[in-house]
Amino acid sequence: MARTVNGLDALKALAGTDLGASSWLDVTQQRIDTFADATDDHQWIHTDPGRAAAGPFGAPVAHGHLTLSLFIPLFTELLEVEGVRTKVNYGLNKVRFPAPVKAGSRIRLVARLAEVEEVPGGLQITVDGTVEIEGAAKPAAVLQSISRFYA
Repeated sequence: MARTVNGLDALKALAGTDLGASSWLDVTQQRIDTFADATDDHQWIHTDPGRAAAGPFGAPVAHGHLTLSLFIPLFTELLEVEGVRTKVNYGLNKVRFPAPVKAGSRIRLVARLAEVEEVPGGLQITVDGTVEIEGAAKPAAVLQSISRFYA
């Protein structure tokens, strides 16, 4: 369940806070195929289960950018900011994909609100995030995401 804050002052007060872990999300072959269709990236390692079974990971794997795109829905389970005019994704400082997400796996986000800075008209937050794979020793993604919230 998301922690909800109202307004920029309440958001600013959360700097340095561990936000916890989201619920687990299924990464199905259908989700992978839909992402492939949306991005025109149909590389066999993602979309051909038969060929991928004989490949380096023993199964089809999610696109790294699919895993990255799931950050937002997972993050909104951890923090909801109300009382602001708009919220925008501002960018990323760092992204790494230490382990592949095999089709049929489940992932979740563990996040920390690392930094909150004032910007003209609002606040910029930096979130340190780790996308974990259920039962895996290494995470699917380690990232630093930047968002802006405007009053």
